[in-house]
Amino acid sequence: MDWLRGLAEAIRYIEARLTEDLDVDAIARSAYSSPSHFQTVFHIVTGMTAGEYVRNRRMSEAAKELYRSGVAIADLAAKYRYETRESFSKAFARLYGVPPSRARGARLPEFRPLAIRIEIEGGFAVKGDLIERFLWNDPADARREGLTDAQRYERLVAWAGGARGRNPDVFDALTEWILDDAEWTEERVEESGQILFEGVFARFKAQNAELRSMLRALEPSGVVNEAVFKALDRFDAELGGETSEASLKEAVSAAFADVRRLADRRVRELIAGNKTGSAGVNHVDVFGYVNLLKDCDAAVQWALFMPDAVRRQQKGFRLMRLEAVKAPAMRFIGRECPSRDSDEEAIDPKGEFVAGIMRALDAMPEFASDLPCDAVLAHHFGRCVDVEPCHIYWGRFMKAGTPVPEGFDSIDFADTNDGAEGLPFLSHYAYAEFEGDLEAMHRQEGYDVDAMYDVTRNTMLGKGWNIPYPHKYWTAELFLNGHKEYSTAFLFGAEFP
Repeated sequence: MDWLRGLAEAIRYIEARLTEDLDVDAIARSAYSSPSHFQTVFHIVTGMTAGEYVRNRRMSEAAKELYRSGVAIADLAAKYRYETRESFSKAFARLYGVPPSRARGARLPEFRPLAIRIEIEGGFAVKGDLIERFLWNDPADARREGLTDAQRYERLVAWAGGARGRNPDVFDALTEWILDDAEWTEERVEESGQILFEGVFARFKAQNAELRSMLRALEPSGVVNEAVFKALDRFDAELGGETSEASLKEAVSAAFADVRRLADRRVRELIAGNKTGSAGVNHVDVFGYVNLLKDCDAAVQWALFMPDAVRRQQKGFRLMRLEAVKAPAMRFIGRECPSRDSDEEAIDPKGEFVAGIMRALDAMPEFASDLPCDAVLAHHFGRCVDVEPCHIYWGRFMKAGTPVPEGFDSIDFADTNDGAEGLPFLSHYAYAEFEGDLEAMHRQEGYDVDAMYDVTRNTMLGKGWNIPYPHKYWTAELFLNGHKEYSTAFLFGAEFP
């Protein structure tokens, strides 16, 4: 049902913009879908491509204007996005059998807007609508006859990309519903529990089983990212009530043993957690079971669509090397950069602010670590990005316990995670090294942060490597040829299996 809602949204988007430039990527985004998945579903449901629909609707509106007014054909061509009067006339004649010059005053057949009507009856009433807002995978889509294994996998990848754009907000809505006391009174708790356990948890488990079956069938062809199976294993374990989060074990066990325990607000708060936003990075006071399931759902989708996304993100450069490094304890020595707004010169890599830092560190060769190059470290003191700004430091990674020069800052890294928020950070990281167009490596347009950051992070997510956000989150750029040259390597704090 979700894909029908997506089509309805896409049609509304098209109808509002018939006289504007339209491209399939934008239309697909309006339907919360990838372009390839959207075009496939649109054709299956309507019997035509999205492009054909747009052309027919434009011509139909143009024909009505010819009938009602004396508008010039050249003006109609421009209005409905044709480059020339001739190309418009040819397209018009193909659809109606007569050129527009002979159609004035004639009432031609109207190609009306498509109407996607969705009716849901029975089931869990209003709560059923919440359940259907998740973008559930349609196994028939990937099992259509005549598809190659690569094409079947592409359909799963397209679904995963669409789900990543849709599901986080639905998980937040689920959290909100679980925290609504009116839904969990003694009289309603069993009905609401049935919705939660059978409508959501059991459905995700069934979807995971279907996905696993399809992926195992495709595995011999070599198209499957193996990390997806570990993500499914983790998701299934959590859905079975065997949670890995120590702080949630008691509440999850209680709810799975007796759904009536959810009438207790304290238990329900640990199940629901808090809303974390579409990107899943907003600060929460309580991390709950639904938050954990949201992360598991994301991991499955990342394993499916991230490898392809990373390939497309590498424009003019490439990820040459990626390693999982479990480094020993270390200390970063440097100075925090003034904000860009306050002093542009102070953050110039070739300026005196940076040069002075490096001269001071050059005088401490006995404390050099296995990462002896100039670096820019960024972190949020173990807090979420929506509550703590990014702090950026120029300096170097040195041996643990290195003395801190007067006027300098230090950030410590330990080789084990103490579980606390903030320092010391974890000294384990993904090491990414790039080659190619240096400008392209640092491009920000089209990326969440910039190209090196996005490609490193997304490759990690595709591999199933854990980014310990927010408590131990940190990143760093490495200037392998010194701070006066572009950085070409990137570190991303991580936890490895």
